[in-house]
Amino acid sequence: MASVFTKIINGELPSYKIHEDEKTISILTIDPISLGHTLVIPKMEVNHWFDVPADIYTQCGLNAQRIAKAIKEATGCPRVGTIVAGFEVPHYHLHLIPAWSIPDLDFKRAQRRSETEMKEIQQKIISLLK
Repeated sequence: MASVFTKIINGELPSYKIHEDEKTISILTIDPISLGHTLVIPKMEVNHWFDVPADIYTQCGLNAQRIAKAIKEATGCPRVGTIVAGFEVPHYHLHLIPAWSIPDLDFKRAQRRSETEMKEIQQKIISLLK
């Protein structure tokens, strides 16, 4: 059965897309810990990060660096934390989380945001991608 991310990649489910290339897609998470919380996801459905082919893993990392810089500028946060948890969806994904302190990386803080907030931060991040 296809993961929720594969369904997003295939256009079966909507998303707030930040970036896409032939190997990866980056989207805002539906329940952000803080506004701007983005997921970098390989298009290849692989459960564990250590099983992702090196070229795809590298592309995820390069995209994460570029997107994190835009998130930092868009949100004004001093750090963009990265987390690979892998419990929610069995499809590798890298969390990029705007953070002002360690507690800002706590998944218990995740909450739905309004469509307006999501679209505003999406456009802001996209406009800052370099």
